[in-house]
Order: sequence, then structure tokens, then C-alpha cells
Amino acid sequence: MSQLKKYYEETVVPQLEETFTYKNKMQVPRLDKIVLNMGLGEAIQNIKLLDTASEELKLIAGQQPVITRAKRSIAAFKLRAGMPIGCMVTLRHIRMYDFFNKLVNVALPRVRDFRGISGKAFDGHGNYSLGIKEQIIFPEVDYDKIDRIKGMNISIVTTAPTDEEGKTLLKLMGMPFRN
Repeated sequence: MSQLKKYYEETVVPQLEETFTYKNKMQVPRLDKIVLNMGLGEAIQNIKLLDTASEELKLIAGQQPVITRAKRSIAAFKLRAGMPIGCMVTLRHIRMYDFFNKLVNVALPRVRDFRGISGKAFDGHGNYSLGIKEQIIFPEVDYDKIDRIKGMNISIVTTAPTDEEGKTLLKLMGMPFRN
């Protein structure tokens, strides 16, 4: 069992039950999945970019990413339906908890001038989305081997019905929100 999952079950669940007075233990919000996404519009001209991004995402997440393809053609961008334009990976269970722990305790503190993350990026259903401008904040990525800085989107999906419950869950699990 992951150390963060153990902390969640022993510390976070009782605090959430006390705060929101749930009738059933299954009502307590929990992490459902974490989705990492790298969109690479430049991959239209240079397909090698997609290979390096996929390898970096594999190192960061610990599992093989899926290549995402364009859903429809856009003539202005010289994009055809079915062309590869990004990669993504969905983390669940132990890998999800390990990645969340690494994100909160290792990667985010390495961001330049870090003062916490915004608490306004919730979607109305307790899910949080975070954009990262540089993939080099993760310790697995070798700074000397990267050819260009790429950003990524991280979506943390919870079972919380409201933003308030989702924010409380993430805050109790160690997410550094800005005051």
C-alpha cells in the first residue's frame, strides 16, 4: 500500500467525515484518477517531437502513454483528422497515489518563484486541473537530454460532488494552495 493512501485512510477520511458529516463512509471523497496530457501542435511538422514527449511522459508517469490523434481536420493549421498531435496517460490506484505524492512534495516545490497553486481551477464537480509549463521540474527527466521545454496538463479527478469538498480533500492530502 502506498504511503499516501495509508495517510488518506488513517488521517484524511476522519477529518473529512468530521467536517462534512457524511452518513456513510462511502460518501467520503477520494482520488479517482490522475490524467497527464501533453498536447504538441508542433508534431504536425516534426513527428520526432512526439516520440521524445512520449518517452518523457513514460519516465514521469511510470507507464506507457497513449498517442492522441486529431478528431477533425483544421485547414488553417494544416491538420488532418487522425494525425498524431499529443500523448496522454491515465494513472489509477497505487501509481496515482505515488505520482500525487511526487507532484506535491518534489515537483511543485522545484517550480521557480513558487507561492502555491491557484484554488480557482476546479470544474464545479470537485475535479482540479493544473497546467505545468516545464516538464523538467520532475526529477526523472534528464535536463541534458531534452531538446525543448514542453508543458503538460494534469487533471486530478475526485469523487467529490462539490468544489469545496474537492478542495478540502486535496488540501488535506498536501496540495499547496495559494492563500
